[in-house]
Amino acid sequence: MEKTKLYDELVAIEKNLQTMLTQVGEMKDVVDSVLEQNLNLELENQHLRDRLEKLEREDLPEDSKQELSKSRLNLEKLYEQGFHVCKDFYGSRRENHEECVFCSHMIYGK
Repeated sequence: MEKTKLYDELVAIEKNLQTMLTQVGEMKDVVDSVLEQNLNLELENQHLRDRLEKLEREDLPEDSKQELSKSRLNLEKLYEQGFHVCKDFYGSRRENHEECVFCSHMIYGK
C-alpha cells in the first residue's frame, strides 16, 4: 500500500470519526432534554397525585355531617377510625384506610 493512499485513508477515517462524534454529541443533547422533561413530568404528576389524594381525604362539610342521624354519625366515626361498618365486613379493619363503597352507602346512603 502506498504511503499517500494510507495517509488519505487515515484522513477519511478521522473525518468519519469527527462526524460521528458530532452526531453523538447532538444525540446526547436530545437525550438530556428528554430526561429533563421526563423528570419534570414525573414531579408534576406526583404533585397532582398528592393534591388529588388530599382532596379525596378531606372531610365532608360540617353542615352535611349535621344532617346525619346520631346512629349514622357513630358509624361514620367508626369508619374514620379504620373499621368497616358495612354488613359484609362489619368490625374488620380497613387496610391502609382504603375506601369501601358498601360502608359509604351504609353511612351516607338514603
